[in-house]
Order: sequence, then structure tokens, then C-alpha cells
Amino acid sequence: MDDKRQRELTPADYMAMVRRRWVMILICALIGPPLAYGVSRFLPVRYKSQTLVLIEPPNVPESFVPQVDMTSIGQRLGSMEQQILSRARLEPIAHQLIADSGNPNKVSMDDLVDKLQKSIDVTAVRPTIETGDRFLPGFFVGVTWADPRTAQAVCTAVTSMFIQENVRLQQQHAQETTDFLSTQLVQAKADLDAQDAKLAAFKSVHLGSLPDDETMNLNVLTGLTSQLDAANQALARAQQDKAFAQSMLTQQLATWQATQSGRDPDSLEQQLGAMRAQLASLELRYTEDYPDVIKAKSDVARLEKRIAETADAKPVPDVPKTGKSAAEPAQITQWRTQIHAAEAGIAEKTREQEQIKSQIALYQNRVQGSPAVEQQYKEVVRGYQTALDSYNDLLKKRSESAMSGELSKENQTEQFTVLDPANLPDSPSFPNRPLFALGGLVGGLALGLGLTFLLEMQDTSLRTERDVEVGLRLPVLAMLPAIDPIANRKSNKSAVNPLASTGLGISSGA
Repeated sequence: MDDKRQRELTPADYMAMVRRRWVMILICALIGPPLAYGVSRFLPVRYKSQTLVLIEPPNVPESFVPQVDMTSIGQRLGSMEQQILSRARLEPIAHQLIADSGNPNKVSMDDLVDKLQKSIDVTAVRPTIETGDRFLPGFFVGVTWADPRTAQAVCTAVTSMFIQENVRLQQQHAQETTDFLSTQLVQAKADLDAQDAKLAAFKSVHLGSLPDDETMNLNVLTGLTSQLDAANQALARAQQDKAFAQSMLTQQLATWQATQSGRDPDSLEQQLGAMRAQLASLELRYTEDYPDVIKAKSDVARLEKRIAETADAKPVPDVPKTGKSAAEPAQITQWRTQIHAAEAGIAEKTREQEQIKSQIALYQNRVQGSPAVEQQYKEVVRGYQTALDSYNDLLKKRSESAMSGELSKENQTEQFTVLDPANLPDSPSFPNRPLFALGGLVGGLALGLGLTFLLEMQDTSLRTERDVEVGLRLPVLAMLPAIDPIANRKSNKSAVNPLASTGLGISSGA
């Protein structure tokens, strides 16, 4: 009846199915364990030898010697597993197995290596939340083989390969890193030398115009300006002294020449004219408060007074000529000497003035060109500093890499330590016969339940009120129990003959 199969089954329906078919379910459950155990007796026996390898952290803290290999332990372990389980690494073990067993089954080398690859299992110990993947506590190495001693020997050999491979990888990585850094260090040294030579050449070309010399240039320029002012004043005084000496020499020469020509040596008019000429010369250069101007005015006034007093006096008789030329007086010679000294001083001060002016021009050019030189200097210094920082960084990294390599040689880095050596299994890991028996029990129960459900789905009997409603599509008005003979009551105890009365009549189903 398709309509019955389409109705929704309740848990009570399933329990009723189980009660009706419990004998078949029990039989399947009882047959399953012996059958599975018997099958396990015919399966090939496998023994598993296992060892635990502990990963010890470095003895030297990373704050003292940073680790060169920054890969995590999990990544390194995976890489080592692929290398160790490669055909080239497992062939020596396969040769040893053939040599020990004599290869009675005539197994080829390729098949034996494939069998070894499948029999080796590497499982990482799950790290704690605090340690993380880089600080993996350890890992298990397991080998499953038909012979327990062979499994133990292979497990020991594979574990030793892991320990040796770890040391080799650390040393190789440290050596490769050191070699690479050494090559880079040579190039960085060449770049640093080139930048150093460029900086030295720039300093040589712009000596005195560097940014560090700007303050000194300003101070020197200020001092040179003061020196130029002093030189100008000294030159002006020397020129004044020369002019005064020349005027006095002219006066003395006129007086002396008048004396030599027979005229009155005390010719006051000539002296007055000379003094007035000298006063006019001084007034052109100096103010009225200048001492020489004041003195010259005083001399002119005194001589004018003297001329006024002697205006009515008798003329002095002329002195006859002697006919011989007398030597110049010492006073004239002294004035000549002063003029020569003044000229020498003027020449010296002029040279000094020119030198100071040239130095001032030099330092002015340095100060004016300082911004451009500073910009170029910063570019050169920046290149030099970059090369220096790169060189120092590479030098530091190479030293750390070399120390890391030495630590790996001295077994001071992360090490693999065998915590539990490979055991000699005394019982096979496969097949697990109790587990097979339990699986047979579960399988038998599943088979019995499946058969029960299949048989019940094929049964078209009407056993409940809902079966009648779904099968006949008519409502049930009443249920009458079946009355069977006493002998058949027990066997048909579970059968019920519903009698349903509809609006059109009474229908019953047996």
C-alpha cells in the first residue's frame, strides 16, 4: 500500500517494528562479532613502533644571539619529512632490510621504498596556546611493519635521520646566510668607500664654505670689516701726516732758500702765506675741532699779530752773499724723513687694505654661496650616511649569522632530543581484534535494523487506527478486538482486526 508508506512514522512506530522483529535483530548482532573476529584472523599482522622526539629551545636566549632561521618549527618539520621520506634517503634502509631478511618474497626496490614511505608516520605534538607553532613541543615518529624488530629498527633509523637533518639544515642555512651577507658586505664596503671619496672631494673643493663653517665665516667677515675700517683710518692718518710734513717742508725750504739768497730769514709774510696754505689744506680734510686745524689757526693768528707789531720797524739790512751753498738744515732733513716714512706707511696700509678687501670678498662669496653648498652637501652626506648604515647593518647581520652557525655546531640552538626511544611492540597494532569484534557487533545491529525496516516497509498489514485512516481514507468510528481461539491467542496476540463503521455502512479488515 503506497499510501501507508507515504505517511509519517513516529517513534512509537519504530519501537513497534523493533518489538516485532527483535529476534532477527538479536541474531544479526550475535553473528556479527564472531564473523568480524574471524575475518581479522585472516588479515596480515602489522606492528607499530613509535618514538617521541622533544624539541628543546635554544640554550642561548635570542636577545643575545638572534636566530638566523626564522621559519617555524612546523614548517621546518614538514620540509624535513619530505626530504627524509624521499626515495634517495630511504633506499639505504631498504637495502639493509633486504640484506637482513634475504628478500624471500623477491620484492623489488621500488616496491619496498613505496612500502616504507606508506609505513612511516610523523605526527606533531599539538602545541599549547601560549607556545604557538614556532615553539612546537615535539613530534611522534611511528613505523608500521609486519615484523616488530624491523619496525623498531626502521623507527630508530628515521628518528636519527630527523635529528641529523635538523642539525644539517641549521648549519647549512647559517652558512648560506653568512656567505650571502659576506658578498653583500663587500659590495656595501665598495659603495661606502665611493661615498667616502665623494664626500672628501666635496669638502676639499668647498673648503671653508661648508654648513659647519657658516658661523665661522660670519665671525671672520665681521672681524675683517673691523680691520678694514682700522686700515682706512690708519691710511687717512698717514696721508694727513704726509701732507702736513710736505707743507712744513715747503715752508722750511722757502725760509732756508731765502736765507741762502740774502733775503731776511724772518720774512714774516712768506711764513704767513705758508701757514695759511697749510691751514687751507687741513680745513679741506678735517673739521674745525681737529687738533691740527686748531693749532694751525693759532699759529696763523700769532704770526699775523707779530707782523702787525713789526710793521713800523726798520728793515733789516741785507746779509751779503757768502758765495757758498750751505747744507740743508737738520729740520729740513727731518721733514724729508717724515715724508718718506709717511709714504712707506701709506704704501703698506694700501697693500693691507687691498688684502683685507680681497679676504672680505672671499668670505662674502662663501656666505652668499652657503645655501647652495649646503644643499649639495646634504645630498652627499645623505648618500654617505645611507651607505654607512647599510654597511653597519650588514656587518651586524653577518656577525649574528656567524655566531648562529657556531652555536649550531656546538649544539646550542634548537635541538631534537629523543624522549621515548623506539619501542619493541609486543602486540600487533593491526588488526585490533577486540575492535574488529566491536565493529562486528555494531555492523550486526545495523544489519538487523536495516532488514527490519526493509521488511516493515514491504508489509501491507493494517495494525493501527492511523493505518486504516491512511489506507482507506475513511474515518474510524470504533475498534473491535479480534476474538480468536484460546490456542491461537498467544500467536496472534499482537494482531488487531479493526472494525470501522462509516456513514454508508460497516467495513472490517482482518
